[in-house]
Amino acid sequence: MANERLGFYEFFAGGGMARLGLGQRWQCVFANDSCAKKARAYRSNFGEARELVVRDISKVQTHELPGEPSLVWASFPCQDLSLAGNGVGLKGERSGTFWAFWRLMRGIAREGRPSPLIVLENVVGAITSNRGRDFRAILAALTNEGYRVGALVINAVHFVPQSRPRLFILAVNGTIDIPDGLKTDSPSELWHTGTLKAAQTDLPRGQRESWVWWHLPAPSMRRGELAELIEAEPTGVQWHTSEETKRLLRMMSRANLRKVELAGRVGRPVIGTVYRRTRPNAAGRKVQRAEVRFDQISGCLRTPVGGSSRQTVIVVNGESVRTRLLSPREAARLMGVTDNYPLPPAYNDAYHVFGDGVAVPVVSWLEKHLLWPLAVASRTFERVA
Repeated sequence: MANERLGFYEFFAGGGMARLGLGQRWQCVFANDSCAKKARAYRSNFGEARELVVRDISKVQTHELPGEPSLVWASFPCQDLSLAGNGVGLKGERSGTFWAFWRLMRGIAREGRPSPLIVLENVVGAITSNRGRDFRAILAALTNEGYRVGALVINAVHFVPQSRPRLFILAVNGTIDIPDGLKTDSPSELWHTGTLKAAQTDLPRGQRESWVWWHLPAPSMRRGELAELIEAEPTGVQWHTSEETKRLLRMMSRANLRKVELAGRVGRPVIGTVYRRTRPNAAGRKVQRAEVRFDQISGCLRTPVGGSSRQTVIVVNGESVRTRLLSPREAARLMGVTDNYPLPPAYNDAYHVFGDGVAVPVVSWLEKHLLWPLAVASRTFERVA
């Protein structure tokens, strides 16, 4: 297989960050997303990309899916599964698109060309959404089609200076003999959280029997610091006026203002980030607060809904305090995207592409230590190059 490239499908492709993470050993033979703006970003990086179909997934048919994929990746929408979402789960309009995706997977299986490997990526809230019923429903869909399945919670902070925990469900066709080195008898403290272990314990017997505790080594690479990714001359954003910065400082609690004060005593510029959040005050009334961190780790990137979730950069140098929004290039870097990726021209479009994406080095780690070895074990890959 050294000279082969493996064909894969990329659903809910966004800006193609899963594709970037999988690397040169894989070739995307079909991609799908319904967002025209994300599709433009995808094509700006991958060229004409005729394999990309921009359409609602419910309108995609199995005859449009070429060949026999070695892998299917699906980062389906998280909004209805998120802990900050509306709680409707897989019945929601957005996260419910999983079922349209699954219709296609069942369809190609009925045609005699099931994918040996399927990866589903989503927020960790998917584990507990609707008291775990959504997680169990996803696993039931997989196991009923003969897949063995396991899950990992991987925080991008192991690879980039961004706190971004995500759930990865990896399913393998039951006909594949999984090498012993890719699975363990018990969960890992690093990749299997208490919530995930509890969810596995609550699974019906049949799903537990199909469960795999995947073995993924701990990363040894240097994560880097937030300050290393910040642009000296930011693109796509302007520094706040002094009044805007003062207003942000007035939104801080005493504890957060103390952090800013201490940063000013360091004797050099100190870079941090600020999030605006809704918190109860002493009277129990919800008010907007600004919370700052200087630990050289960014908070989780989010899409710009209403403005309050967008992350702010703060630079403290003595008594000088400057603030501005995180730039599009900085957002891309926090996702592990290299600087040769063309940025969408509009700020919000860029933030949507990267805020909705999957961290590239996380995908690369999965590819190296699980996906490629499992593809080798399957011996049922499509020869595309």
